[in-house]
Amino acid sequence: MNLRKIRLERGLSVPALVELSGVPRRTIQEIENRDDCRVSTAILLADALGVTLDELCREPKADK
Repeated sequence: MNLRKIRLERGLSVPALVELSGVPRRTIQEIENRDDCRVSTAILLADALGVTLDELCREPKADK
């Protein structure tokens, strides 16, 4: 998951993302540490960050 990377690119702290998404702080911290979450939570976070689920969840493919 690219949550931490996208959050930092947007200049958001974890508390700011909590406010935007409604996702609890501990959940965000666990997602950033485990790299895994429920789809419903990912949708809330993607919407709050203004990205697609693909951008949030998929690792960029390496060019061949």
